[in-house]
Amino acid sequence: MTSFKRRLVVLLSAALLSVSVMAMTFSETQVLANQGLASAQFYLGVMYYKGEGVPQDDTKAIEWYTKAANQGYAAAQYNLGYMYYYGQGVRQNSNIAKEWYGKACDNGQQLGCDSYKRLNTKGF
Repeated sequence: MTSFKRRLVVLLSAALLSVSVMAMTFSETQVLANQGLASAQFYLGVMYYKGEGVPQDDTKAIEWYTKAANQGYAAAQYNLGYMYYYGQGVRQNSNIAKEWYGKACDNGQQLGCDSYKRLNTKGF
């Protein structure tokens, strides 16, 4: 994946967060994430994805995105789709990517809808 694509995903992800969660440190975010707050779980995933306050770790990003996504957090669902599509932290799988993109779309994430349609036209 190009540096531009990586930055775009992170930028789009960060834009979806509330200002209060974005301003928190890693340890503050981790406390809320462990308490089950989906937005904190998502942002913790972003922090691991970017290596912000922690070593960069796609596997940990997937772990936290999954927790938020399972609560219906659309941005996390989109990011999971993206990571499955490009094989970041997981084995590349366009079918699973499409499922996550579809869930993100169902929860109002336009990028999820666009990505779902693109994969659908490719036969996935």
